[in-house]
Amino acid sequence: MQLKAGCKEEYRKRHDQIWPELAALIQSKGISDYAIFLDESTNTLFGVQKQSGDESSQDLGLNLIVKRWWEFMADLMETNPDNSPVMTTLEEVFYLE
Repeated sequence: MQLKAGCKEEYRKRHDQIWPELAALIQSKGISDYAIFLDESTNTLFGVQKQSGDESSQDLGLNLIVKRWWEFMADLMETNPDNSPVMTTLEEVFYLE
């Protein structure tokens, strides 16, 4: 994901105050150990999460709470027309269990 220049502190602030209903939704879908990292040299955001159960975190975008969050965050990030963050799929090139 791509953060707009100069938006780091506001991005952090909004996530520090994540809506309880959004946090509960994420956890109810089997998502844990969720972290977002920022490469300040490129303003690239990189999210990592553990997923358990049969549902995919990619399905969260169908939920109205998530859509409202995307709208709330759209002024800070590069977004698609539906306000979802523009994301680049990464290829796993190494994994150690």
